[in-house]
Amino acid sequence: MANPLEAGFSEDHRGKIRKPPRESVIRNIISPAIEEDRAHGSFQDYLDINKAHVLMLARQGIISEEVEKAILTATDRMAAMGPEPDFPLDPKLEDMYFNLERHLIEMTSLEIGGQQHTARSRNDLFATSARMAYRRYYFAIAGRFIAMRKAIHALAEKNKDAVFSGYTHLQPSEPITFAHYLSAILASFERDYRRFSDAYRTLDRSPLGGGSMGSTTWNIDRGMTADLLGFSEVIDNSIDCVASRDYGLDIASGMAAAGNTLSRFCFDLYIWATPDYGYVEVDDSDAVCSSIMPQKKNPWTLEHIKGKAAHLEAAWISVFSAMKNTPYTHCQDVNGEALHWLWPAMREMEACLEMMTDTVSGLKFNKERALETARGNFCTAAELANTIVRHDHISFRTAHEIVAEVVNRMIAGNLKADETGLSVIAPVFRDVVGRETTMTEDDVRSGLDPKRIAMAKRVTGGTAPDEVARQLESRLRAIESDDAELAHRIGRVADAKAKLEREVHEVIG
Repeated sequence: MANPLEAGFSEDHRGKIRKPPRESVIRNIISPAIEEDRAHGSFQDYLDINKAHVLMLARQGIISEEVEKAILTATDRMAAMGPEPDFPLDPKLEDMYFNLERHLIEMTSLEIGGQQHTARSRNDLFATSARMAYRRYYFAIAGRFIAMRKAIHALAEKNKDAVFSGYTHLQPSEPITFAHYLSAILASFERDYRRFSDAYRTLDRSPLGGGSMGSTTWNIDRGMTADLLGFSEVIDNSIDCVASRDYGLDIASGMAAAGNTLSRFCFDLYIWATPDYGYVEVDDSDAVCSSIMPQKKNPWTLEHIKGKAAHLEAAWISVFSAMKNTPYTHCQDVNGEALHWLWPAMREMEACLEMMTDTVSGLKFNKERALETARGNFCTAAELANTIVRHDHISFRTAHEIVAEVVNRMIAGNLKADETGLSVIAPVFRDVVGRETTMTEDDVRSGLDPKRIAMAKRVTGGTAPDEVARQLESRLRAIESDDAELAHRIGRVADAKAKLEREVHEVIG
């Protein structure tokens, strides 16, 4: 007569469920989940969780040392298979983990392998493996994020003297430098990275030991398993262990915010790359030509990054929408569906960062064209008004009215800003103020020189070279600090993995 325990572990008996999953469930839920586990390296994550859990069970006296050694020996043999198991995965067993457990029992016995799942549920197991997989990809994205910021910083360092017209409402405003503009972009990315970095604090917490949702009567050591798996702390409420996927909200919102800056940065470069502006040019390797118009150089990467930023926003909305109006406990709409689009979003984020890094690294700034445009497009008008105030001691509002009329007359005469002289300013000044201006032609030339204007703004936040250098030094310190923080986090997880393997091999010899 068959062992009822052995018989009870057949694929036809899933607890109290007497029927196998129907084909539509396998096709739409189980098989995609198994493939996702394969794609994201969850096989080895499950094995690491099993190792840590079994080591802890033995340390706590919940299983014997003989059982510990048998399970860990079999698990180590499975780990040697590489990123994927070399045995077939049967979707009728519901998921990858049950396939691994089935294989473990075949390698040991039901009585031995069946003890591995003591004091644990698939709920806290899956919650833990998900955090480990997202952690791995999170590190990769954080590294690319920092690399992109370094590339932008390097571009800024090469363009401290690159004067061009700044814009508000896409209208010429005041002379700035390209380095000053890039410093602003870096400041925004610094905040974006901080938001993304803060998401790790939510992610870096172990749910293992929460059980199905109500913890366990076994005297487990959750701190030990958290430490062996590289987590900084445990989630201290068993319901929260299995109900919380809000790290997905944090990661998705952080990426969406960064996508917003990416898109705005790309839009500026996109406009400035048009021949009408001609300020920047992307490398040929980041562009395509038209199939019919041979003069075209389309900045392909900029267009795709702008478009992909929408996917990042959509992923955040998806995570949020799937979680809302769900019970605060374990359920498949949160565990199985809420983070469904987080993986694709993280791939899109990685693509955006990689392409932005390459595009920036190959970008050329046309200093001569940009300066020439700034000389003629009236972005110096505000400083001309300041010059009149300084020389003739009138109010700025009066000077503003004088220069506005001067600009109108220049435009009516189809003349550029750098063609403005006393012959235009003096009569307007006389009409408005009722006396003659004390300015000379040299004063006018100085007030209309975009390079002099940009170099003269030495206040904090200004465009002068020394001030921009200070800003860029501050940005660089932030990048280096974030780089060091990331290295520490990655190192901590690597050290935990090394410790886990040492302890396993101390048991199995």
